Amino acid sequence: MGVFDFIKGELLEVIEWTDDSRDTLSFRYPDEDKAIKNGAQLIVRESQLVQFVYLGEFGDTFGPGKHTLTTDNIPVLTRLKSWKYGFNSPFKADVYYLTTRLFTGNKWGTSNPIMLRDDDFGIVRARAFGTFDFKIVDAKLFLKEVAGSDQNFRLDEFADTMRSRIVSIFSDALASSKIPVLDVASRYTELGEALLPLINPVVSGKYGIQIGSFIVENVSVPPEVEQAIDKRSSMAAVGNLNDFVKYQMAKGMEAPGGGGPAGMASELAVGFAIAQQIMQQQGVPGAPGAAGAAGAAGAAVAAGAVGAAPDLLSPADVAKKLGVPEADVMTIISSGELAAKKIGTSYRITRAALDKYLAS
Repeated sequence: MGVFDFIKGELLEVIEWTDDSRDTLSFRYPDEDKAIKNGAQLIVRESQLVQFVYLGEFGDTFGPGKHTLTTDNIPVLTRLKSWKYGFNSPFKADVYYLTTRLFTGNKWGTSNPIMLRDDDFGIVRARAFGTFDFKIVDAKLFLKEVAGSDQNFRLDEFADTMRSRIVSIFSDALASSKIPVLDVASRYTELGEALLPLINPVVSGKYGIQIGSFIVENVSVPPEVEQAIDKRSSMAAVGNLNDFVKYQMAKGMEAPGGGGPAGMASELAVGFAIAQQIMQQQGVPGAPGAAGAAGAAGAAVAAGAVGAAPDLLSPADVAKKLGVPEADVMTIISSGELAAKKIGTSYRITRAALDKYLAS
């Protein structure tokens, strides 16, 4: 091998990089201490960008295409090397390839709950997660602030930094938006689009990248808040509470034996509520409103549930009034002489029924 061949072997005549990975953000071309030949060919493919760095200073930037490296198309490097009249000798410079395609499907999520003020639940702790897409838009800023002189800078080296930055911006935006927690689920798309103008100026100015899309997939709340939401949904499904109470009371009256322990009390409460409504409709002075009627009906139910109705007697009460053993009272109840209503395993006798028995 002659001297000319040796010198030619120490020069870079064609510079190109074919990337077969899907996660490389920037790549420093391995020159193996070779100089770049005057007139060398630089090949930059679509979705690539090339940045020259000479002695730590940024030189020229090249987009997609085939470029011949001469003083005509590397004016910045020519100025840095003080080539006043062009150059004919080889030169050395670092060549960085950057991938400018869109990196999709990057996950983000809150490691700790976000504290929010909510109109419905007060202070709520919420978690959120989703995905985002981004691409490099400023090669010099990205190399300076993110990749540095790393020969092969990959996505996983930058993921944690991006995730924490995005979560911070998302937390601030969600807290300041004052969107109720119950409405967040219906505004995932709207929320993601609204956050782009807030996120992009920060990440573009700091890292030289741009977020193409920001997707909120889920915003969750603690289990106790979920239970409160379920209860609220159940109440909404019931509808008019007054009508629901009347319906339940009517069902209890239809059931054999009064529909359980509160059957008799239900009958009394329904009668009381209906009477109050009739009085109100007829304009009787002092008649309570619908809310008062419902409250009175509820009070009657509560009184019946604890056996506080004043005109109901147990077999023991009747036995005491008649001065006979309780077994005798059970006998006349079983024979039908004394009308009684069986509630579960117990019997209750109205004063009217007792008076009728005594008068017979």
